[in-house]
Amino acid sequence: MVVGTSGAASPSIHIIEYPVPTASAMPLGITPGPDGNVWFTENAKNQVAKITPSGVVTEYPIPTANSEPGVIVLGPDGNLWFVENAGNKVAKVTPSGTITEYTFPTAGSKPFGIAAGPDGNLWVTENNNHEVAKVTPAGSITEYPFGFDSTFITAGPDGNLWFTSTSANEVVKMNTSGAILATYPSPTGSMGSPAGLNFITAGPDGNLWLTETFANQVAKVTTSGAFTEYPVPTANSEPFGITVGPDQNIWFTEAGASANNVAEVTTSGAFTEYPIPTASSFAVSITVGPDGNIWFTEASADKVATVTFPTTTAPPAAVVVTPTFTG
Repeated sequence: MVVGTSGAASPSIHIIEYPVPTASAMPLGITPGPDGNVWFTENAKNQVAKITPSGVVTEYPIPTANSEPGVIVLGPDGNLWFVENAGNKVAKVTPSGTITEYTFPTAGSKPFGIAAGPDGNLWVTENNNHEVAKVTPAGSITEYPFGFDSTFITAGPDGNLWFTSTSANEVVKMNTSGAILATYPSPTGSMGSPAGLNFITAGPDGNLWLTETFANQVAKVTTSGAFTEYPVPTANSEPFGITVGPDQNIWFTEAGASANNVAEVTTSGAFTEYPIPTASSFAVSITVGPDGNIWFTEASADKVATVTFPTTTAPPAAVVVTPTFTG
């Protein structure tokens, strides 16, 4: 089913952009930290970094050279965990910046997505080897092979793991024992045009929500596999990262060069899009920070941005802040 409307979903917002210290760093993954800061990866410069709510950035070099760090999440142990796509590793970084790396048993696995599971472990998709891996907080890795690729992963509202498969154009439900429970194909794929399934998250309504980048849609999936697809108002917007906002709407990035927005959609399908100040920023990952604001990465612009919600008088539409750098 394909439905969708365009309409106001929240009051005006305020976007603040912070340049990262290292040029051409390509900030990618982003997540809230246990220390009140937001943590992100710098894919092209082999670093993980944290940014305070006021914009102070500290960078930490990753021991493995050219590891290409990607998605990062807050782990059940109070550390930050991220994948190293080229390094064939998963790593944890403490809030004080100590990094420990763990190598996957299968060579060339291309770890891609990572999520904290309902079982107290980390779960990682291995895109190249068609596997999903369980990683304990102590770094023990168990791999579960499947017959299709796996991309992004999240813990579902039903106690299972849910991940997307781009090549199969499916959403997959898996339990914490590593068994596939069901696969649900995207309706767009069944019409002969693969949707390009990407980030997936558990919604505030008890459903899963994901971006369909190539189909220019955001989709809702029930825990029994029923899809509802919502076309994004801006054509060729390439929706990518997705999260639940503090207003209980679904927030996502639009990575397309012609769109350059951060946007939200209500659980009933009403969209609001907000232009990002820097042109062609390639907004990728998005999360809610410990400060209750939306945070997202701008890979091409080498910036991290925050979205604040005014309480009284609306501030200017957007500003760029020159931050303080440490580390």
